[in-house]
Amino acid sequence: MRDASAKGEAIERDRTVAVVGTGTMGQGIAQVALVAGHPVRLHDSAPGRAAEAVAAITARLDRLVEKGRLDAAAREDAAGRLHAAEDLAELADAALVVEAIVEDLAVKQRLFADLEEVVGDDALLATNTSSLSVTAIAGGLRLPGRFVGLHFFNPAPLLPLVEVVRGFATDETAATRAYETVLAWGKTPVRCADTPGFIVNRIARPFYAEAFRVYEEGHADPATIDAALRESGGFRMGPFELTDLIGQDVNEAVTRSVWESFFQDQKFTPSLAQRRLVESRRLGRKTGHGWFPYGEGAERPEPHTAPPAKAPERITVRGDLGPAQALVGLIEGAGIAVRRKRGDGFVELPGGMKLSLVDGESSFEYHQEEIAYFDLALDYAAATRIVLSVREGTDPASVEEAVGLFQALGKQVSVIGDVPGMIVGRTVAMLVDLAVDAVDRGVATAEDVDTAMRLGVNYPAGPLEWAARLGHRRVNALLGQLHERYPTGRYAPAIGLVRRGYTEEAEEAR
Repeated sequence: MRDASAKGEAIERDRTVAVVGTGTMGQGIAQVALVAGHPVRLHDSAPGRAAEAVAAITARLDRLVEKGRLDAAAREDAAGRLHAAEDLAELADAALVVEAIVEDLAVKQRLFADLEEVVGDDALLATNTSSLSVTAIAGGLRLPGRFVGLHFFNPAPLLPLVEVVRGFATDETAATRAYETVLAWGKTPVRCADTPGFIVNRIARPFYAEAFRVYEEGHADPATIDAALRESGGFRMGPFELTDLIGQDVNEAVTRSVWESFFQDQKFTPSLAQRRLVESRRLGRKTGHGWFPYGEGAERPEPHTAPPAKAPERITVRGDLGPAQALVGLIEGAGIAVRRKRGDGFVELPGGMKLSLVDGESSFEYHQEEIAYFDLALDYAAATRIVLSVREGTDPASVEEAVGLFQALGKQVSVIGDVPGMIVGRTVAMLVDLAVDAVDRGVATAEDVDTAMRLGVNYPAGPLEWAARLGHRRVNALLGQLHERYPTGRYAPAIGLVRRGYTEEAEEAR
């Protein structure tokens, strides 16, 4: 008989998949395996919970039939393969056991020690942990090589991404078998080494942290920061509204876990403002108040948007605007005359103000001339909002001229304080930095990192894809400028990013 497990092939459809833990995630994983064709057994340490979960999953299958997403015959077949297991011994023939219980290391270790006494030596054991070390959970096992992490995202039946995590002792065959099984279930698996936060929760920290830092420094309000990242950066939701949806306690706990796991590395430092929200029990939608108010009659704050201003009749573009070069065509299309001259890459307005793409510097350093920075956009043609950063005391007439220019392109304009790196610029730069570092440390391939960030958190582009658009040299320079202004190590570019920047520079010089 062919031993598929020895070759790392997908688990056969007629083999049993067991799920321990019958909360939302456990039920979701069980449903995925069930719809994929496996016999599924559910176990929970609380008496009666497994039977309740079977009833809940069956009810969801009924709803799928009502919506036309599952035919009646397939529903009957699936329901016949789903069973509650009141005792762990009933999982003896499982080819795969996935754990989705409380995030407590000792509890998980005890469970898997018990499972090893029940299942066969060829069975895969998997944890759905999002915050604990896969290696540590498997540390006391007799056969740690068959242990993997399978991190599904909630709701598991709907979201495609699964992080397949190799512990330090995981056999390659076991990791491949888990990967192929998840792929056969119709999911999109990505391979990942056992690192704090895995791929998504490790690399996503700056999306929240940089927004909170800008707010804490008093440069912009939450509604405006969210609008910048949505309407200019192309992100589906802003970090303030997203953490209100997730729950401030949940998001802050993940951030704190990653920070502590990296020995309090400055790049992962949690937000004091978010900690205060958690302490005050303003946890977001579930408590009726977070960064924003919720509930009946609650009014969401609007982003700061500049009033209408007159557009200049002409501008001068000095040099190449780099990632913002598309603005030149948009300006000409709006009927504004464009004169091109040599220069370092900025727009000069008739009143003398310079408009420069965010580069990590701040306008107060140019006290002898009027300068405003505009933020990065994923696509300047599609962006509906442009953010400007100006120092206190800037001539209002110059600001109005800059506002009018972008309004003439059909954009809403937000003017924020003098903040190095602005909002989208510093967020994307830090996402790139952590992504490059993860790839260089062997956490995951560049392709898997970008796939994970697009599917796991709905980013409009993977961070490495964005780096290729901007150029590593530009990202490295922006972070270098931020590091000079915040010399804590938070913005010090990863050595791999520095190396890539120099490589690009050398290729350009050839």
